[in-house]
Amino acid sequence: MIVELASTEIHTRYGTFREILFYDGQKETIAILVGNSAEQEAVLCRIHSSCIYGHYFNSVECTCQEEMNRAQEMIAAAGQGLIILMDQEGKGNGHYALMQSITHKRKGIPQPQAYEAAGFEKENRNFAAAAKVIQHLGIRSVRLLTNNPRKRDTLTRYGIQVEGTVNLLQD
Repeated sequence: MIVELASTEIHTRYGTFREILFYDGQKETIAILVGNSAEQEAVLCRIHSSCIYGHYFNSVECTCQEEMNRAQEMIAAAGQGLIILMDQEGKGNGHYALMQSITHKRKGIPQPQAYEAAGFEKENRNFAAAAKVIQHLGIRSVRLLTNNPRKRDTLTRYGIQVEGTVNLLQD
C-alpha cells in the first residue's frame, strides 16, 4: 500500500520539480519529478536514501550530496525523470550506526564493511516503497541512476522493468 498525501512544485538550482509526498503506513517517501512519466519507458530514476552528513553537514567523506546533485542535473537535462527520497539513514541502520562506522571508514575500510566492523548490517535498506511509488505513478520501465544491484533486484521483484543502470559518478 502507498498513499499520495500531497504535492507541490519545488524550485531547485536545476529547475522546477514536482514534489509528491507518499505514506506506506510506516514511513513517508518523497518523489520529485520532471515531466509526465506515466505510461513512459526507460524513465531516469534515482532511489536516494537520506544522509545527514552529506545533505545537512556537507561532509566530504561521502558522495550522497554529489549523487543527488548529479541526479537532479541529469533528470532536468532529460526533461523527464524522478528521484525517490527514502528515510533510510546509515544504509538503513540509522545515524548512530553511521557515527559508529566512521572510525573504521577513516582507516580505509569501504562504508558497507565499516558498518559491519561497527556491529551493524552492511546494507539494511528496504526499497519496496520506491517500487510502490513507481507503480503508483504508472511508469512502465526505468533506467536506474545507481550502482547498487539491490535497488534493481527489489524493483524487479515488484514487477518494475529496469532497462539498465547508470552510475552517477563515473570518472
